[in-house]
Amino acid sequence: MLPQPPSSPPDAPSAEDSGVSSTVSSALPADCAATEAAAGEPSSPAAASPFDARALLATLPELPGVYRMIDARDVVLYVGKAKSLKKRVASYFREHHPSPRIALMVAQIARVDTTVVGSEAEALLLENNLIKRLSPRYNILFRDDKSYPYIVLTRDEFPRLAFYRGATDRRADYFGPYPSSVAVRESVHLLQKMFRLRTCENSVFANRSRPCLLFQIRRCSGPCVGEVDAEAYAGDVQLAAMFLQGKQQEVIGRLNESMQAAAAALAFEEAGRIRDQIQSLRHVQEKQYVESSRGEDVDIVVAVEEDGLICVNLAMVRGGRHLGDRPFFPGNAAGCTPAEALLAFLQQHYLAHPAPERVFVSPLPADDEAGVAVSALAGRPTPVVEPRLSMPRHWVEMAGQNARLAISARRAALSMQGKRLQALQELFGLDGDRVECFDISHTMGESPVASCVVYQGEGMRRSEYRRFNIRDITPGDDYAAIRQAVLRRYDKVASGEGTAPALILIDGGKGQVAQAASALEELGLSQLPMIGVAKGEARKPGLETLIFPDGREPLQLPADHPALLLIQEVRDEAHRFAVSGHRAKRGKQRKTSRLEDIDGIGPKRRKALIAHFGGLQGLADAGVEQLCSVSGISRELAERIHAALR
Repeated sequence: MLPQPPSSPPDAPSAEDSGVSSTVSSALPADCAATEAAAGEPSSPAAASPFDARALLATLPELPGVYRMIDARDVVLYVGKAKSLKKRVASYFREHHPSPRIALMVAQIARVDTTVVGSEAEALLLENNLIKRLSPRYNILFRDDKSYPYIVLTRDEFPRLAFYRGATDRRADYFGPYPSSVAVRESVHLLQKMFRLRTCENSVFANRSRPCLLFQIRRCSGPCVGEVDAEAYAGDVQLAAMFLQGKQQEVIGRLNESMQAAAAALAFEEAGRIRDQIQSLRHVQEKQYVESSRGEDVDIVVAVEEDGLICVNLAMVRGGRHLGDRPFFPGNAAGCTPAEALLAFLQQHYLAHPAPERVFVSPLPADDEAGVAVSALAGRPTPVVEPRLSMPRHWVEMAGQNARLAISARRAALSMQGKRLQALQELFGLDGDRVECFDISHTMGESPVASCVVYQGEGMRRSEYRRFNIRDITPGDDYAAIRQAVLRRYDKVASGEGTAPALILIDGGKGQVAQAASALEELGLSQLPMIGVAKGEARKPGLETLIFPDGREPLQLPADHPALLLIQEVRDEAHRFAVSGHRAKRGKQRKTSRLEDIDGIGPKRRKALIAHFGGLQGLADAGVEQLCSVSGISRELAERIHAALR
C-alpha cells in the first residue's frame, strides 16, 4: 500500500474570487488587522503568535459580512455570515460555549478572516458560495442536487405533455419542481387519463399515418392524425395547465358546463366522456387527505434526529397537491442540532432552487434567521413558519414520520455496507476502505470511454468519479483502453499526488488484468492490490470469477458472499458510468457533420452541399467534378472534400 500524501490546504478566497465587492478585514495580530482593514486587503497568517480574540474583536465593524475561521495549517474550519460581524464573531469566544462541537472548533482557530458586504442578502450569497467551494469541516453540508424534475407543456400547435429535467426557459411552460421522477410520471399518467394530451416526441408526431396505441386506450386524443381539431385540443391543454396550477374546482366547473352543453345538443357520447373526466378529477381530490383546497405552492421541511443520525426531509405541495418528499442526510453534522441542520438546508437548497409561496418547518430556527435567509434568496417575502392549521400540521407530521423511516432505512443500509466492506477487507487483507473500479464502453470500437468509480466508507463517492476519452488505439482494443485508463488515472499518484486505493477492480478477464498490471508496474505502483472481475456464464450475477494478476488460481465466491455483493455493486456502477459517458459521446459525434472537420467548409457551403446532393451519403458518393459544380466549391476544395469523405 502507498501512504496517502497530505493534500495541500485550500487557500481562503478573497472577495474578488466570490464575485462580491467588499472590504476584507483580518485577525492577527491586532495592529496588522487594523492596518489591513483600513487598506481593504486580506490578512496573512501570523507565523507563531497565539490567537488573540480580544484584539480581533476590537477591529471588527458592526456591519454585515462573512467570516472564515482558519486553523494553524491555513485550513478553513468554518464559514459563517453575520448581520453584525462584531456581535456574531464575539459570540464564539464566550467562556462556556453551549455547543461542544463549536467549542472544539474554537479551540483550533489561529485566525479569523472577515469580508464586509453591503447587505445581509449579499452576506448569505457569499457564505453559500464559500461553503460550496471550500467544504469546511464544521459547516453542515448537503449534497448539491440541481436535477429536480418538472412537467413541461410545450408551445407547439398541439402542445406536448412530458417529463423534463434541466434548465427551464421561456419556450415552454414548466410545472414543479417535483421531489422525484416517480411523482412526475404519476402526474403525467393522471393528466393523460383526464385530458388525453400527446406525450410523443415531435419527430414521431410529425410522421404518424394512423393513431397509436395510446389513442386506442383513450390516453391521447390523436392530434397527429386529425382526430381532434386544434381549438378543442387547446381547450384540453388549458384545463391541464389549470389543474397543475391547483385550480381543480374551476376545471370541474368548466367541464360541467361543457357536459351540460353536450347533453343539450344530444351529443351524449361526448357528454359521457366529459362526465368521466369530472369523475376522475373528483377521485383525485378525494384520494388523499393531504390535498389542499387553496391550491397553494408550499414546501415542508422537517429535521429529525435519531440515534445520532439527522435527516432533513423535504416535502413539496404544488397547486394544492402533495407530490411526495425526499430525505437528505447532511455531512459534517456530528454534534449539531436538528434546528441547525434545517437552517443549513434552507440556505443551501434555496440558493439553487426557486422558493415557493411559503415554507412550513419543524423545528423553527431561532431569531427568524430562516425567514430572512429564504426571503433574501427568493428576492421576495417568503414566510418560514411553524404550521398552525390542521392541514399544514398534518403535512409536517407526515414529513417527520417519513424522515424517521428514512433514518431507519439508512441505518440498515450502513450496517449492511459495513458488513460487506469488512468481508472484502478480510478476504483480501486490505488496509484501507477505498475501492476503485475501471470499465470500458464502446460500440464496435466507436467512441470508446473508460470509467473509474470510487467506493469508500459508507458508499459511492460520485464527486470523485472520472471518465477517460480513449484515443490513439486500434478501435475495439479493450486491452489497450484499460492500460491507457490506468496509466492516466494513477500517473499523479505515482508522482506523489492524489490518493491511492486499497483495491483496484478491473471489469474484465485475464487480458484486461494483465494490461492493467503492466500499467501499474510501469508507474512503479505494482504493490497496489488489484483483481479482475470476469463475468460468469450468460453474464449471470453471482457467477463472477475473480482474476489475480500474479497468476494465482481464479477465485469464485458463493453468490451470497458479502464481499462479492460489494464487488458487484461497484462493478455495476462502473459499467453504468462508462455506458452513459459512451452514449453521450457517441450521440454528440453522430450529430456532428463530418464536413465540419474540413478546412474551408463553413455553414453556408455545408448547407449548399447537403442541399445539392440530398444528404451526406450522396455527397460521399459524388466525384470531384460533381463537387465542383456546386456554387462556391473550387477544385482544390472539392478534392479535399472527396479525400475526407472516402
